[in-house]
Amino acid sequence: MSRILFIQYLTWHFLDVPKEILRAWKNFLYFNLNYFSVLTLLKTFFSYWRGYYYPYGKKWNLMRYLEAFIFNNIMSRGIGMFFRTILIVIGLVLEIPIFLGGIIIFIGWLFLPLLLLSVFFFGLNLLLI
Repeated sequence: MSRILFIQYLTWHFLDVPKEILRAWKNFLYFNLNYFSVLTLLKTFFSYWRGYYYPYGKKWNLMRYLEAFIFNNIMSRGIGMFFRTILIVIGLVLEIPIFLGGIIIFIGWLFLPLLLLSVFFFGLNLLLI
């Protein structure tokens, strides 16, 4: 009975829980990318900022055309690219601590039995000395 229980523990500790840790880690990484809408921002990188643009007008007017062209292509798209770049960078920079934290948690979970045994024997050593 105890042998079966030990095998169940090993299966749970080294197979079942690591799968769940990896799944949760993937969800955290995916949530961060979704929260900052990195893929959407990359797809709309050259779009107008908030859809602001000047219409060119129906009649030909050189000044109106230049004004609309400069605002639409330099100002509105430039502002959009600037703010999208900031949000993309923030989202990707925040992926780094989430990734590193996942590695620490995953490796920490795998080495937890060794830590438990070492603390147990260290405590026995302190009692016996």
